Amino acid sequence: MSILQGTLHIYVAFDWGDEILLERVRHVVPATTQELPRRRRTPLSFIYRPAPLRAPLENVTLNLAELGTLSASASVTLFDFGAVSVAFHVPFAAAPDALLRFAGSLAVSAPLIQKAREVAEPIHRQVLPAIQGPLWHDMSEEYFVFHFGPEALPQTTDLAWLAGMVHLESLPLSADEIGEALRSRLSYSPEDLFVPDWAAAVLVDRECDDTLHAIAFANLQLLEFRHIDNRLDESLAAAARIVQPLPRTLLPYWRMHERPLRVLGELKVEANGLFERAGNVLKLVGDPYLARVYRMVAARFHLETWIENIQRKLEVAEGVYQVVSDHAAHFRAQFLEVVVVLILIEIVLAFVHW
Repeated sequence: MSILQGTLHIYVAFDWGDEILLERVRHVVPATTQELPRRRRTPLSFIYRPAPLRAPLENVTLNLAELGTLSASASVTLFDFGAVSVAFHVPFAAAPDALLRFAGSLAVSAPLIQKAREVAEPIHRQVLPAIQGPLWHDMSEEYFVFHFGPEALPQTTDLAWLAGMVHLESLPLSADEIGEALRSRLSYSPEDLFVPDWAAAVLVDRECDDTLHAIAFANLQLLEFRHIDNRLDESLAAAARIVQPLPRTLLPYWRMHERPLRVLGELKVEANGLFERAGNVLKLVGDPYLARVYRMVAARFHLETWIENIQRKLEVAEGVYQVVSDHAAHFRAQFLEVVVVLILIEIVLAFVHW
């Protein structure tokens, strides 16, 4: 059986806080601006705004099923909206059936996620003063890209093997499941192929750094959208406890509104700002190859659904904020009326006693 050579690109995204001050990061770690690679077909619209910073990490040793112990180069890319992407690049050479078994083993990704946290920890400690609202969440997103040269194209005609690779499934798949796994595929020339799925992708190409950047960024967006969605869920649950029938004593209710209103208002501003920055950092317009790559990966990640959910919850938060604000305003008006009545009673009593 022929041996396939290639590189496994592993991307693990984390959220480190509300914002990373990239200019301050430059002074504490040897990071450089992440320049996007360009080929003739790469559009000028393919650009980061603002550009993230990339910091190299020491090579790591990974113990991988079927492949054994391999050395991988590593790096971490830091974005201003608080997210980072740890990348491992692992050269390999193995028979197709061994690669399929290896792909199946990646379905259990916890050890690789833990390895990514470990290698990024020293950088995190260094840049901690440059992080606003620092909090390294347990949430993460990982994605695997099996990259081969054009010589691997004959193997990709085995649709069952190709579907198993992108599905991270070593057991046989049904015809329907094979069709689902391979329904998104793209070729720019007869010598390249891109097949993305939810958990992994197969990429056949010679120069593919720009494609890898688009894939890694979509994975990062998925993490940020999940993070924003969770934050909104927590805040809306707290807001639901605020919008309750008026208590019998008015003064505690008056005091109860001040902090929730402020928290809810801050959440709206933060969520909207993070949502805009996470969605607009990578600029891709028109219908070139890279835009189609990004849209295919985004469709596999259901990013549009996440966006719709976030927008709907922001609208709900706006409604809750308005309800709470109206209640507080109504109470203040009632409270002032009571105060005025008490003052009038006191004046009347003063005249009666006089």
